[in-house]
Amino acid sequence: MARLYSHDQLVKTLMRRPDIRAEVERIEREESALLNALLKARQEAGLTQAQVAERMGTPAVARLERALASENHSPSISTLRKYLKACGKRLLLRIA
Repeated sequence: MARLYSHDQLVKTLMRRPDIRAEVERIEREESALLNALLKARQEAGLTQAQVAERMGTPAVARLERALASENHSPSISTLRKYLKACGKRLLLRIA
């Protein structure tokens, strides 16, 4: 019979694999850089989370920033575009 793992046990087991650990660390670095870019755009625009949310027509700005900080959520391209537009910026994607 197959062993059943809790979520935390499965994560702990998978993180022992160097390939899995490296991929998780890469994703964390990218999402951290994304959060920093979003916060910088909002700061440069002199806007609060509430003001960005109002311009976006959504109450989810604090949740979006918090989710990125905790690495629990990856926003859609559409959401990023709306956030940056609210800050007077454009979203430019680069594939390297």
